[in-house]
Amino acid sequence: MCESTAATAPDLDTLVARAGLLVESLPYIRRYWGKIVVIKYGGAAMIDDALKQAVITDIVLMRYVGMKPVLVHGGGPEITALMDRLGKKPLFVDGLRVTDRDTADIAGMVLAGKVNKDIVSRLNAAGGKAVGISGPDGGLIQARRKVHVVSSGPKEGEQADLGFVGEVTAIDPAVLYTLMEAGYVPVVAPIGVGAQGETLNINADSAAGELAAALGAQKLILLTDVPGILRDPKDPSTLMSTVRQGQVPALVHDGFVRGGMVPKVDACVRALQAGVPRAHIVDGRIPHALLLEIFTDQGVGTMVLPDQCCGGEG
Repeated sequence: MCESTAATAPDLDTLVARAGLLVESLPYIRRYWGKIVVIKYGGAAMIDDALKQAVITDIVLMRYVGMKPVLVHGGGPEITALMDRLGKKPLFVDGLRVTDRDTADIAGMVLAGKVNKDIVSRLNAAGGKAVGISGPDGGLIQARRKVHVVSSGPKEGEQADLGFVGEVTAIDPAVLYTLMEAGYVPVVAPIGVGAQGETLNINADSAAGELAAALGAQKLILLTDVPGILRDPKDPSTLMSTVRQGQVPALVHDGFVRGGMVPKVDACVRALQAGVPRAHIVDGRIPHALLLEIFTDQGVGTMVLPDQCCGGEG
């Protein structure tokens, strides 16, 4: 019997409820044992200390129950904060950061340095085994400058010069397989390498989608700061719990998906096209959102499914 006092011990109903949650999680643990799950970590979950710890704990638990999480992180607020200190104003097009040479250097320092190593340290301190890498490591992410076509607004259809922003041309996942087989959680900074060896800043959602595709992941999960895809961006009650791949273009065109949500839905579609069974856009402001999405019947956020799919379960 565990050491506790009558004053602090949970009542029987609470213990039974906890047991019920464990039983509910069993089929999901069985389903995803040994499977790769790619997680994009960003937004408020990277800023609020309590949410940070919840995400870290979720990922360590996933690894301990036999899953193979691969974490791809953003770092937009940290990049913007350093730019502000240096007197540089950020500019975005369709949620993508316009990146000149100085901004690319700043992004590289923040993503591959400060942010990546902080996440790795937290995972290791929580009992996990993590290794931080970025695109140049092992030739993981090759990229080219992104030619971006504006998806909405008065300049819809026009090309926008994003500078040193990259789009993935190839993924060599060998280093990730090596790390996972050795029991490590890879923590990936979304930096690519161009044909001339130049550093290219890649949107973290896009990088996660490409990695999920290359790894044949069982799930892609994108943590964000909204409940999911909303029919009315100002009304959380209009959450679309399930969206089919074929619905996405109309949702973007009609303005239901805009700004920073565009690269997220694009990442989901890219993963699904490559055979990833399910992609999820999840509210990272909810403590333990990852566990709720993976290990419970209800789940949270929006699940994006292929047009031809057997159903909407987990």
